[in-house]
Amino acid sequence: MDVLLFELALTCYFAATIVSITELFKESKITARITTALAGLGFALHTLTIIYRYGIAGHIPIINPHEATSFFAWCVVFIFFLLQLRYKVNLLASFVMPMVFILMLSSSMLPREIKPLSPVLQSHWLEIHIVLAFLGNAAFALAFGIGVMYLVQEHYVKSKNLGGLFERLPSLQTLDEINYKLITIGFPLLTLAIITGVFWAESAWGSYWNWDPREVWSLITWFIYAIILHARLVAGWRGRRAAFLSIAGFLTILIAFFGITLLKKGLHVFL
Repeated sequence: MDVLLFELALTCYFAATIVSITELFKESKITARITTALAGLGFALHTLTIIYRYGIAGHIPIINPHEATSFFAWCVVFIFFLLQLRYKVNLLASFVMPMVFILMLSSSMLPREIKPLSPVLQSHWLEIHIVLAFLGNAAFALAFGIGVMYLVQEHYVKSKNLGGLFERLPSLQTLDEINYKLITIGFPLLTLAIITGVFWAESAWGSYWNWDPREVWSLITWFIYAIILHARLVAGWRGRRAAFLSIAGFLTILIAFFGITLLKKGLHVFL
């Protein structure tokens, strides 16, 4: 059943991606509504997939690479809908849904077996730590999408091409503010994820810090976003610089997430 639900969710996300890309080239309220409907249906099916696997495994399905990648995509869509409820960002789906589809497609290619938790993972810190980490990374993923939107809009402004896509994208100021807001949401979530991870590491391996590759990359990511916030608040880095830093920060997350998962190195190989 979970395979069927997952494939249906993947199909909906794929359709939403195609329609959202089409929306970039042809303005239509209908395509926007179709994109939202398809993304919403995909999210509902995706949620059912996670619930189903939770019922079988007895824990949040975020242990193996397939589950982790799928849950990451779910968190991105979750933050996407929250952001849309708050800001109603035009064309945001066109920059987010392709990312969601790629994550889900990657997840579909990984082994899907449901395994019981090993004794070392049976801790109340596990789900708290990983959920916080994924939600924080999802906020950074949306900041990445907003950063790309900012650079596209800036291109139109500098080229003085003030028609078409320029009129439909949010203003540079709005995009910059949303980008900052997302980072201020993601950063404390990542901080809490690292803190809870430290307590989990101590209960699981008897040491608060093991210099595991995932731990090191998480710390690197934390410093990158700390620098982004510091540069904005102290040095006044906004706009284009902030957009580039958001993109670079998320690329670091992807390197850590997929690189460590595929190379299967360190204590976090189960993710």
